[in-house]
Amino acid sequence: MKICIAPDSFKESLTAREAAEAIASGVLRANPDCEIVCVPMADGGEGTVAAMVDATGGDLRSVRVTGPLGEPVDAEFGILGDTRASASANSPAAVIEMAAASGLALVPERLRNPLKTTTRGTGELIRAALDAGAKTIIIGIGGSATVDGGAGMAQALGVRLLDSSGNDIGPGGGALEHLASIDISALDKRLAGVRIEVACDVDNTLTGPRGAAPVYGPQKGATPQMVEQLSQNLERLAAIIKRDIGIDIAEMPGGGAAGGLGAGLAAFLGAKIIPGIDIVIRHVRLEEKMRDSQLVFTGEGRIDSQTPRGKVPAGVARTAAKLGIPAIALAGSIDYASVTAEEIGVSAMFCILDGPATLSDACTRTRELLEQTAEQVLRMFLAAKRSRLTAEDAEERREDQNSK
Repeated sequence: MKICIAPDSFKESLTAREAAEAIASGVLRANPDCEIVCVPMADGGEGTVAAMVDATGGDLRSVRVTGPLGEPVDAEFGILGDTRASASANSPAAVIEMAAASGLALVPERLRNPLKTTTRGTGELIRAALDAGAKTIIIGIGGSATVDGGAGMAQALGVRLLDSSGNDIGPGGGALEHLASIDISALDKRLAGVRIEVACDVDNTLTGPRGAAPVYGPQKGATPQMVEQLSQNLERLAAIIKRDIGIDIAEMPGGGAAGGLGAGLAAFLGAKIIPGIDIVIRHVRLEEKMRDSQLVFTGEGRIDSQTPRGKVPAGVARTAAKLGIPAIALAGSIDYASVTAEEIGVSAMFCILDGPATLSDACTRTRELLEQTAEQVLRMFLAAKRSRLTAEDAEERREDQNSK
């Protein structure tokens, strides 16, 4: 019996790899003879680098880059172990999380100010991937501290953002107020031969009422006054990009992700914005690894109304359905009032908690809870399978007797 295990991470508890191993341990308690295939998953947010490196047998690399407030930080990126993921034969594909260089978690709450925070470090991570010879670069853009439209990223790769005096503008979304022209002549020439995919799970635009500033600015420390200023600055950026580069990014779906980094990557680097789960499914070759399984386990920390909208359980379930395989979702908590198993595409979903617990206690016991829930789910699945076989056998005997 082959079982595929493809969960997301359980935030603040287990990585996707650790969650898969815990589920596998429970499965083997119920049936030690199972063939298990673990495929750690992610949707472009936190854990994407680790999941994709694990799934492809790649390696992690560390580089010192500019943090969101201009201070140096050490950030990791991944080189995938499967060169089939690359746009060029025998050249590596790299995977980056912008949060590693420009993430909100890197900025103390009292210092959060998107007028000042920059995506320069993300550009430096891209440059490090180019230095490693990558011909495909996958960029997860969740968890940012920035609303600079990707300006800092572009500057790190050679783009000049100039004020009316011809001087380079400073860092942060606030500096875009002084932007007068854009010069891309010094953009890193290596980018011309590289495919860049942006893993994104939102469709917000750069500007407008659903734009980067009003929707995401407050999460990054912006006051109402800052939101208004940032909105005007991003409109200015979009207008000058359209004039000087000839690309209209103002209403591009996904352009508002990560404070406008999605739009900046599309405008300056020609990146394609793609649902993160689709990128991960393709690059880890989930369908190939899942094929011939009798059951699929997936899961995440919390299942709610967002889960069907591009989260890991929904993507894994969609792949399983394509192959005619039942999928089971496990989660630390489930908002049954806002989502159904049918909406996600799974046969059933189970909360792993075995009684009342604080969040801290639940996080401490996640591995144990995943193991015991997976064991019980598989025992139930096997019992149902035996019951069906028994019924089919009895029906065959009746048919034989009737034929005589």
